[in-house]
Amino acid sequence: MARQMVFKMERPGLLKEGDEVTVTEGELPSNVYYTIDPSLAMSANFPFRERMSQRKGIVLKVEENDRGYYVTAEFADE
Repeated sequence: MARQMVFKMERPGLLKEGDEVTVTEGELPSNVYYTIDPSLAMSANFPFRERMSQRKGIVLKVEENDRGYYVTAEFADE
């Protein structure tokens, strides 16, 4: 089963549906987070047990709401 993840993007037009993306993992004391390279969008924090093994994915959708721009990407089976 593929994993979908939502990322917050600060400006419009940086990514579009169908784009292939690569993510970098960052570590906090008790969580991990992911950044779409090169610093285009950032995920929420996840506990270590929810760490991803895949680093390449495809953008499924880009949405704008009153809180900003959000990118949903899908990553292959882990």
